[in-house]
Amino acid sequence: MTKNYSLLILAALFCVSCASKKYKDIPYQDNETVNNSHQLNVFKPRNSSIKKQPVVIFVHGGYWTEGDKDIYGFLGRNFAKNDIVTVIPSYTLSPNGNYNTMAHNVVEALKWTENNIESFGGNSEQIYLMGHSAGGHLIALVTTNPKYSEDTNSVKGVILNDAAGLDMYSYLQKNPPTTEYHYLTTWTKDPKLWKDASPLYFMTDKMPPFLIYVGQKTYESIKTQNAKFVEKLKNYQPNVEAIYLDKKHVPMMSQFFWPWNDRYDEISAFINKN
Repeated sequence: MTKNYSLLILAALFCVSCASKKYKDIPYQDNETVNNSHQLNVFKPRNSSIKKQPVVIFVHGGYWTEGDKDIYGFLGRNFAKNDIVTVIPSYTLSPNGNYNTMAHNVVEALKWTENNIESFGGNSEQIYLMGHSAGGHLIALVTTNPKYSEDTNSVKGVILNDAAGLDMYSYLQKNPPTTEYHYLTTWTKDPKLWKDASPLYFMTDKMPPFLIYVGQKTYESIKTQNAKFVEKLKNYQPNVEAIYLDKKHVPMMSQFFWPWNDRYDEISAFINKN
C-alpha cells in the first residue's frame, strides 16, 4: 500500500467520523447506576436533511459471554454517513445471565429506543434490529418467540449477519452444553429451554422482514442453521434469500469497518423498502 493511498484512507475515515455525533453510556433501565452494563451508545448524523432518520439497533456477538458495545463505534459512524441513527447496547453476559436474561435486555433497549430516540433525531416508527453471531440469535429470538415478540411490534425489519444459535435445540442435542463459554449457564441442561431459545421453532406470518447475510467460510453450524431458517422463513416471506459472502465469521463483522462496504447500500435499500 502506497503512502498516498494510506493517507487517502485515513482522510476518508476522518470525514466519516466527523459526520456523526456520539452519545455514550446512556442507561436504558430506569433503576440502573452509571456503572451497570445495561447501557447503550447512540450515534446520529451531524448534518442531515432528514428530520427523522431511520434507526438501527445493533446487538454484538461474542459466544453470549464476551463483547462490548464500545468496540462497534465504526458501525455507528458509518451508518450516520448514510443518514441512519444507530443504537448499540451492552447486555448481561454469561455467566451473569442466560439467553432469557439477554433477550429481555434487548427488549429493554428497544423500549428505551422507542421512547427516547426522537430526541436524537431518530424515527421511533422506523426501527430495525441488526446483530452479528450471538447478537443475531438474540434479535431473531425476540422477534419470533411470542414471550418477547409481543414487545417488539415496532421493529420494521431484522438484519442477521452470520447469526448463530438459530436452532440451539438440535445443536445442543448433538453437542450437550459444557462449562466451555459458560454454555451450561447460557442454555441450561433442559432441552425444553433449548427449544425455547431457538428462533427456528417460533416463526409466523407476524415476523418483520428479514435481511440475512451468511459467510461461505463461517462455522458449519452457522451455515446449516441459517439454511434451515431461510427454508422455513420462505413459508412466510417467499422472496427472502440469504446473501452468501466469501468470508469467515469474524470478517463478516469487520467488513463494516470500511464506510464504502456494499453492505451499507444494501441495508439502506432494505430500510427504504420496509
